[in-house]
Amino acid sequence: MTEKTPGRQRWLLLALAVLSVGLTCSLGFWQLGRAAEKTALHQARSQQAEKPVLHGQSLKVDADPSDAQNNWMHRRMVLVGHWQHQHTVYLENRQMNAKPGFFVLTPFKLEGSEISLVVQRGWVQRSFTDRTALPPVEQSKERVEVLGNLAPWPSRLYDFGGEEKGPIRQNLDWQAFKQETGLDLPKFTLLQSGAASEGLLREWPVVASGVEKHHGYAFQWFGLSALIALLYVWFQIVQPRRSPKIH
Repeated sequence: MTEKTPGRQRWLLLALAVLSVGLTCSLGFWQLGRAAEKTALHQARSQQAEKPVLHGQSLKVDADPSDAQNNWMHRRMVLVGHWQHQHTVYLENRQMNAKPGFFVLTPFKLEGSEISLVVQRGWVQRSFTDRTALPPVEQSKERVEVLGNLAPWPSRLYDFGGEEKGPIRQNLDWQAFKQETGLDLPKFTLLQSGAASEGLLREWPVVASGVEKHHGYAFQWFGLSALIALLYVWFQIVQPRRSPKIH
């Protein structure tokens, strides 16, 4: 710029600069807030997981989802009973270690109880040649003991609606699954822990992962905000004053 910007245009540029700086700063603080939320959630889960191990028999007394959410969620729990393999569901389009596959869910009948708890048993890779093929997963009929952490019902991925049937599904609706199986299912699950077994991996993603990404995005937004401010100051304040005056 070799001449001072006319007054009206100068005010317009100032307004645009202020709005741009405000917007980019707000986006930066939003990213910091998202990072703080994930960090707090991770800390809360870690604190819950450090509490004494619960026994599945306690579900006989109180299987209220609200109590589970407030007092039990993410705590370690041990279940004793039998798998109900006839109701196993393979949730597709789930990833582990950046590989597509299935999350395998099986209801678990608690010993001495009418309650069954859906267990997220692990992940298995799907066939690339036959999308309808079910991957091999061991199916024990013996009395077993399962250790894991209480977790919410599986999150829902985008689908085109409609009721899903069969072992391979995109989502699992709690109410519909209860009616389909006739089982007494609480609206939470057990995320099975431990090393890979039964043909399943259990390297579940950590909730706090992605905090660095949010910090990186925040840095970019704040950097853009600073750049806009510097450009405005340079071209609208510094540069006009440095330009020679024409008499």
